[in-house]
Amino acid sequence: MKILVTGGAGFIGSHVVDAFLAAGHDVAVVDNLTTGDDRWINPRARFHEVDLRSARLAQVFEAERPEVVTHLAAQASVARSVTDPAFDASVNIGGGVGLLECCRRYRVRRVIYSSSGGAGYGDTDVIPTPESHPSLPISPYGITKVAMEQYVSAWSGIYGVSGISLRYANIYGPRQNPQGEAGVIAIFCHRLLTGQIPMINGDGGQTRDYTYVEDVAAANVKALEHPEVTGGVNICTGVETSVNDLYRALIEAAGSSVQAQHAPARPGEQRRSCLSPALAARALGWKPTVSLGEGLRRTFGFFQKETAS
Repeated sequence: MKILVTGGAGFIGSHVVDAFLAAGHDVAVVDNLTTGDDRWINPRARFHEVDLRSARLAQVFEAERPEVVTHLAAQASVARSVTDPAFDASVNIGGGVGLLECCRRYRVRRVIYSSSGGAGYGDTDVIPTPESHPSLPISPYGITKVAMEQYVSAWSGIYGVSGISLRYANIYGPRQNPQGEAGVIAIFCHRLLTGQIPMINGDGGQTRDYTYVEDVAAANVKALEHPEVTGGVNICTGVETSVNDLYRALIEAAGSSVQAQHAPARPGEQRRSCLSPALAARALGWKPTVSLGEGLRRTFGFFQKETAS
């Protein structure tokens, strides 16, 4: 099948491209390389350095004629969404709607949208959180992710484009940028390997659902194989892990004894976040396969090689 992946040079997107190619599909990548890295683009994929908001996007559709679009490109910084919400919306909503218009014009059959579970649901009183829970985003970034889910759903109803929104938990693994605001595991790995003391915000009791990136890529393949499944679907482990427990597991995987220090808590940070994977298992036949311990070993090994090179 011919697939166009937006954000295919990014952390998650590059793994999704790899998984589609491994499954025998024909893949093209769109990425403006603002946060993506051309080192991660699979050489078997055709690459177009194009911004989602550019008129050149239609030229990519004209050349590639994709049957499926997997949309991962985004302005993904929560902090920037707060300081510059207009820019955040211009990329995540403006660029996203422009992409959907190309999907309509070029008769794309299936849209697989990468959404956010944590930022979309906001603080919840149901753990693990199911898809039926109301979306209560507390940041401009979260608002744009929820809004794009609604656009994807509307395009399904109006134009017949089958659309699914994969609501990711906290994704980690190789190729994540340790310099970004997200990705505490990548940040911990980088600090351990460069002789810096890892810092834990607050008391470390805040919890997240840490899901390995290759499992997420496999979920995208399942979403491709099940076009009858539409709407929001959590992609997660359903396992709640505190930052303190995460750090202990990481230093065990790394063979390190360096103790983290604690910094002041971030204002407005969610205390608990953990999603339910039951619908993904039932509707897509997808379950996570990589345990946290194994994922941490693989991730630390990747950053070891990166630091040494």
